[in-house]
Amino acid sequence: MDQTPDKTPSTLPRRAFLGGIGVSALGVATAGGAGAFTRSPKPATTLSGAAIPAADMDPLDLLQRMLSFDTQNSGQGGKTRPHAEMLKAVWERAGVPVEIIDTPQPDNVHLIARIPGTGEQEPLLLLGHSDVVPVERENWDVDPFAGEVVDGEVYGRGALDMKGANSAMITALLRHLDEGARFDRDIIVLTDCDEEAGSYGSGWLAENYWEKIDAGSVLTEGGWFIAQSDKTSPMLISATRQDKVYFNLELVATGTATHSSKPIPDDSAIVSMSRAISDLGRYEAPVHLTRVTRDYFEALARATDDRRFAAAIRLLLRARNDRMRERAAKLVEHLSDYPYLHRALLRTTHAFVIQEAGYKENVIPSEATTRINCRGIPGGEKPRDFVASVRRLLRHRDVEVRVVGTPGESEKQTLARLDKTWATPPADLDTDLWRALSGASRRTYEGTPFTPALFEAGTSLGPWREKGVPGYGVYPYVISNEQLIGMHGNNERIFVEALEQGSDYMYEVFSAFRTKG
Repeated sequence: MDQTPDKTPSTLPRRAFLGGIGVSALGVATAGGAGAFTRSPKPATTLSGAAIPAADMDPLDLLQRMLSFDTQNSGQGGKTRPHAEMLKAVWERAGVPVEIIDTPQPDNVHLIARIPGTGEQEPLLLLGHSDVVPVERENWDVDPFAGEVVDGEVYGRGALDMKGANSAMITALLRHLDEGARFDRDIIVLTDCDEEAGSYGSGWLAENYWEKIDAGSVLTEGGWFIAQSDKTSPMLISATRQDKVYFNLELVATGTATHSSKPIPDDSAIVSMSRAISDLGRYEAPVHLTRVTRDYFEALARATDDRRFAAAIRLLLRARNDRMRERAAKLVEHLSDYPYLHRALLRTTHAFVIQEAGYKENVIPSEATTRINCRGIPGGEKPRDFVASVRRLLRHRDVEVRVVGTPGESEKQTLARLDKTWATPPADLDTDLWRALSGASRRTYEGTPFTPALFEAGTSLGPWREKGVPGYGVYPYVISNEQLIGMHGNNERIFVEALEQGSDYMYEVFSAFRTKG
């Protein structure tokens, strides 16, 4: 929201706090007490032979439990075992086979639940991560691990990315099981670790336990459900079929190390770095439209209620040369309620993320470094071309531009690997999972366009993409731009009502795989 939220819960959306905070039969705080979210008054026999607790089918209740676990990952993995143990108990109450996979790092684990189906179709894998990025507690208005609801929004690190999505998917599946449903395929729910960083993520799991996660299609985080200007009415539902290309650069400046009482301004590593950053901070990579991004912006033009915004998008799509394209893109970004998202879908982005220089206040350091995280558009500007542009831009600055690869990898090898990722085609749209995502959108968000999209960030889909398995992404809740900015930032939050509707959406997705009778 535009205003700093009051910390006292006040106006709350439907179904969120119908009866105040209560304690469920599971011994955890719930929205509206133990029975607030019961959907099946007379549940059928489940896999466990017993009714699934209402709290486990309540997306807010489950999300609040997830958020209560501190699974921060500062770069070397997080402590995910307590979170996994909680979810393991949820699956066991539903009678679903579930196991924890230990990694070489203590308390950093994967969780795999497998709902057995009839085997008529290849398994569907739901890929969600349990680790979250670190928090700056002093900059939050609420406890980032309390799952507090304020003015209809649930706050917490991971609320958006991606414990909220995990909760929507899991509770939707549990509702089906509570109704006695069977699916035409096994449904594997992987809650992995080391997605944000670390050595034991999906790649390690695929290398060591592929038989447990082998699937015919995968659904993970990705596409955004964006709103009209009122920030809540759905405008466009998207599912991603391709991720941007992730790569890093490093700027290195050198100078004379000396006593800080006698600075040498023209030979200072920090001064040289500052000038280079200023130049690169003003630089924008050229606009590139691909088939995937054209589909998205065409759908966006049809979806928006803002006629000026729609006209700007059409100018962008019809632009006959680079100059016209750049001018139209600027107008699209200016008029968009999600300017940073739409800018990221149009060009290679670069962000200054880590700086290092100096070690003592009376010593001028001899070196300064800056890490730059970049995201390229598959089929658009190649990472190697972006690197060449950055080097041309900074050729008059006293800095070196390095391409950061994996340990032992040369720049030539890194760029060749990035070329391969850049050329990876988007996931096929002629799949039953894609049709399920599209059909569920029509039923849940009636009258709201649905479109394939490019994900401006990255996912854990690499091991499946390498084997040609189609993978898609959704964050199944309508979000505002302010909430989108909170992703990996401060006061991360989503609307409670949007989360509940997102669980309804996922219920409709999984309905496509139910067997008859």
